[in-house]
Amino acid sequence: MGKRYIRRPEVETMTGLSTSTIYRMMSEGEFPRPIKLTRKAVAWAEDEIADWLASRPVAA
Repeated sequence: MGKRYIRRPEVETMTGLSTSTIYRMMSEGEFPRPIKLTRKAVAWAEDEIADWLASRPVAA
């Protein structure tokens, strides 16, 4: 089975991050980069987002 790609609204739901935070963290190298689907659309590999979430410290 191939990778599942998710769009920004689903990434925001999964991570709890806003659009601006996602793009700021990407520019700082702290968040996975998306792939281009079309000229105007991007998506993230769901497994990369899940791995990123798993690597984050858990709040006490």
